[in-house]
Amino acid sequence: MSRLVRLVSLAVLLTLLVCVSGARAAGPDPAMADFDALLAAGEFPPAIELAKQAKTAEQQDQMFARLARAQAAGGAKQAALSSARSISSDQYRTETLIGLEKPLTTRPGAMGGGVEPDFDQLIDLITTTIQPESWEELGGPGAIAPFESGVYVDSKGTLQRAQLQDRSGRLEMLRTSTSSDSGNRRVSVSSPLRKVSLNRLEREVHLRMAAGEPLDDEMIRLAGIYKVKYVMVYPATGDVVIAGPAGGWTPNAEGRIVNVETQRPTLRLDDLVVVMRNAEREKGRYGCSITPYQERLAATQDFLKKSGEKSLSPRQRDKWLDDLRQTLGKQEIEVYGVDPDTHVARILVEADYHMKRIGMGLEDGTLGVPSYLSSIKVEPGQAPPPMDVLRWWFALNYSAIATTDARDIFELRGPGVQVLSENELLKNDGERVHTGKSTELNEAFAHNFTKHYEELAKKYPVYAELQNVFDLTLVAAVIEKENLAARGDWGQTYFGAEGRYRPERLLVAKEVETIMNHRVIDNKHIIAGVSGGVRVDASEMMKDENFKQDEYGLLDADLKGSVTPKNLAPAGWWWD
Repeated sequence: MSRLVRLVSLAVLLTLLVCVSGARAAGPDPAMADFDALLAAGEFPPAIELAKQAKTAEQQDQMFARLARAQAAGGAKQAALSSARSISSDQYRTETLIGLEKPLTTRPGAMGGGVEPDFDQLIDLITTTIQPESWEELGGPGAIAPFESGVYVDSKGTLQRAQLQDRSGRLEMLRTSTSSDSGNRRVSVSSPLRKVSLNRLEREVHLRMAAGEPLDDEMIRLAGIYKVKYVMVYPATGDVVIAGPAGGWTPNAEGRIVNVETQRPTLRLDDLVVVMRNAEREKGRYGCSITPYQERLAATQDFLKKSGEKSLSPRQRDKWLDDLRQTLGKQEIEVYGVDPDTHVARILVEADYHMKRIGMGLEDGTLGVPSYLSSIKVEPGQAPPPMDVLRWWFALNYSAIATTDARDIFELRGPGVQVLSENELLKNDGERVHTGKSTELNEAFAHNFTKHYEELAKKYPVYAELQNVFDLTLVAAVIEKENLAARGDWGQTYFGAEGRYRPERLLVAKEVETIMNHRVIDNKHIIAGVSGGVRVDASEMMKDENFKQDEYGLLDADLKGSVTPKNLAPAGWWWD
């Protein structure tokens, strides 16, 4: 065969291959071409109807994504967000919304997750009724600024107690008149078991972010739930749900947002996101510590030795105690496992700080919870206990996680929080030596605090807030261990570790005034100092032996009774 013939034959063969390949290849999708033509012409209503008739979920998501971008470009912001809401894929919706996002207008220091309580009326009341001419607005030396809850951080990073006491009744009247109202009356109705779909909530929060709008109170307060009872998954509807009692909320005298009827603090979206990210990155391990500086402990040892060489008169005791506090100085605050500028970190530190003040007799406990110092008994002729450093710290305290054979509902069982104790030896150079042991007196305080935790949480809501954080920590750990997000088809694209949701940022406390006290018995000085913190390890609760099967069918009944309503609005994310 000649070379020319071979070349002609090869050309014919290539032509046939191209024709065959072209015959097999799918041409442009007529539906998508018609859809794009409608978008180009600005005909959005018929484009929406065409998207609803898409052959596959993937094609429908593509159409709604293109529609959302076209509507946004045309200035139809709300319509664009509505189209984005119709995208079923979390990942695809997130990518679309990122392109639509606008900077969220918040107060300085907030990063998009939280809002600050409105203190304007309270500040106006104070500055107009309490020596009006003394405030800086009228040239006086006084300054006033809002703070939240029972502590605040000063300009040097030192945690301080917020002193809140109003005997006139004006603050209570103002608190009542400015009770929270989200505008949705149904959310204020008490419910024994309110359900929140976390994936639907994530979608709506991201839509708000893309619109450049702040979150509403329902989102920030997780629809008013104040105690987690269940974690549930519904693969059929693609929902991961938390459930618990809920109702309306209002600020209390400290500025904490609490349930109107029970006065328990509500859950917080920011706290949920923080512990979910911790579960993904750190497997539920986090905490804080409040500890004396070693060099200050050494100086204190030397001070006590020198001052003990001669007796003190009653008139010298106050100065001696003040000198002792100055010698011991401040204590260091360390937070690990979560960002120290989050509300979770603030609650860990505040609860630990307050618990130690009760232990040292600087704050009143409740019936059955006397301070450590008041419990000390010294018999005649007996030496008082040495100045050991006491350690008290908070830890998880759940008895079990109840579940079903299908592992589609999980119930948190147990009080949630306990206090543990240890006595540390103190060397002359200030080094603290862990003993792993606790004296009977030291252990008694920790035991009493744990036993009466509910009464303490009613008196001091910061302990209820700590319970909420621990509950959400266990929720996050269960979601992670049981792979509930994948089972619910939830991508966690906004709340997850790599998500763009940013919880509110708070000032970081680096130090706190030393928590110590002393008592005189039979002319003998008894001095006690304390350290410790909060130590959380949710991975310990995720062991198989802590999951208990429900033998009576009660959990399954609650699961079926909590299913996502068929008539839930497109923007809905919670129901009763």
